[in-house]
Amino acid sequence: MFKVSGKMFALSRLDRAPLAISLKCEPELAEQLRGTHAAVLPGYHLNKRHWNTVIVDGSLTDQMIKDMIEDSYDLVVSNLPQARRRVLGWRSDV
Repeated sequence: MFKVSGKMFALSRLDRAPLAISLKCEPELAEQLRGTHAAVLPGYHLNKRHWNTVIVDGSLTDQMIKDMIEDSYDLVVSNLPQARRRVLGWRSDV
């Protein structure tokens, strides 16, 4: 489980093959990604509206996976109190 300020933004069993990682996602984008990529599935044991499980099987580029991880982190951090975001050095305009 990967957290920022006590809030989960990613979940994975690192010993699984192929690797799978569950990531938070905007609902509309989550559906679009699932419809476009076979390796993107509804979040396993999570709120399927807000979470996708991404199978790292080589069908998605490394950059795409990194972008999904960063988006998940940003979604979680954007909902933290402003003081906490400031401590993290997070900026929404980056």
